[in-house]
Amino acid sequence: MRVFYLLKQGLLVLLVFSALMVKAQTGSVSGKVLDESGLPLPGASVIVKGTTRSTSTDVDGNFKLAGLSNGQITLSASFIGYQTLDKAVSVSANATVSFQLVPDAQKLNEVVVIGYGTAEKKNLTGSITTVNSKDFQKGTITTPEQLIQGKVAGVNIVSGGGAPGGGSTIRIRGGASLNASNDPLIVVDGVPFSGNSIGNAPSPLSLINPNDIETFTVLKDANATAIYGSRASNGVILITTKKGASGEPVINFSTNNSIASVAKKVNVLTADQVRAFVNANGTAAQKALLGTANTDWQNEIYQNAFSTDNNLSIAGSLKGVPYRVSAGYLDQDGVVITSKLKRATGAISVAPKFFTDHLKAELNLKGSLSQSQYPNDGAIGAAIQFDPTQPVYANNNYGGYFEWLSTNGVPNPNAPRNPVALIRQQDNRGNAARSFGNLKLDYSFHFLPELHAVVNLGYDYSKGYGRTIVPIYAAQSASTSGSYSNRLNTEMNKFSEAYLSYAKTIESIKSRFDVTAGYGYYDDAVTNYNFATYKGTGELLTTPVFPFSVEQNKLLSYYGRFNYTLNDKYILSGTMRADASSKFAQNNRWGYFPSVGFTWRIIGENFLKNSETLSDLKLRLSYGETGNKDGIGNYDYLSKYYASTNNGQYQVGNNFYNYYSPAGYDPDLKWETTTTYNAGLDYGFLKGRLYGSIDVYYKKTKDLLSTVTIPVGTNFTNVLTTNVGNMDVRGAEASLNFVAIKTQNTSWELGINAAYNKREVTNLTLNPNSGFKIDAGDITGGTGIHLKYNAVNQLPGSFFVYKQVYNADGKPLEGVYQDLNGDGSISAADQYFYKSPDPKVILGFNTSFTYKKWTASTVLRANIGNYVYDNISSNFGIRNNVLSTQGILNNSTSDLYVTNFSGSSGVQYLSDYFIKNASFLKMDNLGLSYNVGKLSKTGNANMRISANCQNVFVVSKYKGIDPELVSGIDYNLYPRPRTYTLGLNVGF
Repeated sequence: MRVFYLLKQGLLVLLVFSALMVKAQTGSVSGKVLDESGLPLPGASVIVKGTTRSTSTDVDGNFKLAGLSNGQITLSASFIGYQTLDKAVSVSANATVSFQLVPDAQKLNEVVVIGYGTAEKKNLTGSITTVNSKDFQKGTITTPEQLIQGKVAGVNIVSGGGAPGGGSTIRIRGGASLNASNDPLIVVDGVPFSGNSIGNAPSPLSLINPNDIETFTVLKDANATAIYGSRASNGVILITTKKGASGEPVINFSTNNSIASVAKKVNVLTADQVRAFVNANGTAAQKALLGTANTDWQNEIYQNAFSTDNNLSIAGSLKGVPYRVSAGYLDQDGVVITSKLKRATGAISVAPKFFTDHLKAELNLKGSLSQSQYPNDGAIGAAIQFDPTQPVYANNNYGGYFEWLSTNGVPNPNAPRNPVALIRQQDNRGNAARSFGNLKLDYSFHFLPELHAVVNLGYDYSKGYGRTIVPIYAAQSASTSGSYSNRLNTEMNKFSEAYLSYAKTIESIKSRFDVTAGYGYYDDAVTNYNFATYKGTGELLTTPVFPFSVEQNKLLSYYGRFNYTLNDKYILSGTMRADASSKFAQNNRWGYFPSVGFTWRIIGENFLKNSETLSDLKLRLSYGETGNKDGIGNYDYLSKYYASTNNGQYQVGNNFYNYYSPAGYDPDLKWETTTTYNAGLDYGFLKGRLYGSIDVYYKKTKDLLSTVTIPVGTNFTNVLTTNVGNMDVRGAEASLNFVAIKTQNTSWELGINAAYNKREVTNLTLNPNSGFKIDAGDITGGTGIHLKYNAVNQLPGSFFVYKQVYNADGKPLEGVYQDLNGDGSISAADQYFYKSPDPKVILGFNTSFTYKKWTASTVLRANIGNYVYDNISSNFGIRNNVLSTQGILNNSTSDLYVTNFSGSSGVQYLSDYFIKNASFLKMDNLGLSYNVGKLSKTGNANMRISANCQNVFVVSKYKGIDPELVSGIDYNLYPRPRTYTLGLNVGF
């Protein structure tokens, strides 16, 4: 509480200090803002340049700024989709001025966020895309990355499932690493996130309120990202949150209420089909096991889930100091029973100015608290497998749930557990808290205003704590008589950055110089606490060797950037960053990451200046290097020792001691480095109503951080993380935006983006054997069955399988595979690499149609060329699963009727029959909104009503519940629901 008290007092001091600097005002300016046809533009922004004073136009395009100092000022009028217009005006008692804006669909003069600064869109040399709040996905959005799903070419965002607050896998241009992280760096208002997961929270980004976000800026190529050095191999996402503005306070309240249901279930046999199959194929003992119930186990564990998301914000200025305060509350049920997320968030932003605006301060603070309840994920697979002829409940000692029991009355250890009991008899809860923020000071020197000194100080703190309880009587804990366990971890990420920037335009030589040089220090520490676990009876199960462990790493950085623009047509930029990481030994600690880019604004040449067809044409070329260190532990270059468990101790007298064993290590670990070449073309036609970009790129990663096997006796382990091999990534991406209709009452905008991407391992240097491969993914079923591998000349994570043989009817023959090496027998030597989870092409489409106060919009996405291994059918869709020899019966997928596999040998797991084409077309979002407008003639209150449907439909050859899987293995996926949302937004 004292922290909040001190913060409040500090803010009051800032506000009072700012108030003392406000001068007496005496004049006013009023007028109109019109479009190209002379029609009013309601909601246009009018600001006094060089100050924080601003206002917005009313429904008739009128505005008024009162309390201005007499004298000459410059007003700037702007509106989304139009070019900004400045006009000089002399302030008097009743001064008037009007603006007529012209369309600028491309927003070439728009200022976008880049690393450690901003730049006009027309002057960018890197591949950068910005998405603002107007274009975000709509509906029930619980994590920020969902806002831009399908919106940016080359960016693939795949949720890990439909769990409340569940995170997503974000890939920019496919990722360029094997075992190191392929996640992009995410920076929120200048605060870089570590990328670590937060214990007891569904995902790290689930603790950020999407309603507070104003823009996403995606940096793709190395020229755009290299200034972030070692953290930018896989792109950078810059998130800017909403801020306050000058003028009267604006209060905004929004509420979204939704109902979600499972869009599709796994196609399994009904109770009658199971009875028919067992009666036709089973023994007398198996037939006797059949029950009389008709239980749909998937229906038993799924529910219709209600959610409500409410947000309130107040933004404006007090005594000339812009501020914004917001609060949000989310209560979301999951479609799996008992799953739930509750989240409360708050944010404060203030931006005072001092010393006649030479010192600009920006303080951002955000915090969140979440409570989660997690279902037992094993229940999803159990619901597919469990015998539908059995009832949910029974009269027994296991909580009244039916269970398969052995002859001695205890749960059969070879049987699946009752799916409902798995969930109801496990209480798994987690609480998480997160707070992050920064103070940014930007000082423009009085003697040289073009020179700025910027200091950015910030932190990101999180704490996660939870516990899991399984009661004594639960069948799932028969071997332990119940259990009780706690968990707790914290993370503190601190950073400080300081840089100088100098920007100067010299008209006499038609040149502009923009130089930045700075320093950064980043300290990340994660503390994991270890607790004893207990049986439900209170008996000790395990005791930790140490009460906690701390993992800490530090990064020291120097960086610089130089931009030179000649005649507003030729732009040359270069960056350099030097990073030193504590993850590497002294001799390999520093990594150096340069980049260079060139842009030719062809539209500025004399032969195109007056073109009636082209409105923009720009060529971009770039080269750069970035690094990666996230595939290794904090001290992997050192020889570390691990303590044994308490079950492995030695005795000295009456005392017992843990023994320690050394772990493998590589003292020569060094940076994984990615070199990127990019060529891009930005274009515009029809006065900017049709515009877009085309990019082609090539990325080469060397010194891959990967885990490989090594000869026994050469280290303390036979598996070692080291620098090994190379990987290439080639791709192309394009975007096209079209303002098809733009009239007073009607507008229609369309956007489409497409990306082609191919990753290939080109070298694994520690193993010259061309047949060498690294395990990249296993499946459920059988024992030690490896399905996916990384290998030379293959896509990472490709499937390694047998080629299935089919009969005359097109049905697969069990255990019959092609002899690919021609040696007359079928063995592991006949396996081959076949397909990959990576999509070859990613497509996105969005459109918005507005007529008067009505707006309809939709977002669609497509993946082409991605494949999925159907682990559900390979594991459950076999005869031996239904007709078990363990004294139980199970269910099967309908695929059993196609294959009729018995599963006796287990070889069927590696048949390419189970690798399915998972290309798809999805309609992510379909929405309709009505802008009610002002609620009264005299008041300022306005209202908007919206309705949305998410996960509207999926078109795919794949017959599973969802073809979109990052791992490429379909098993135990928490279903992505279909969600219907009603929303209300009120502002005044």
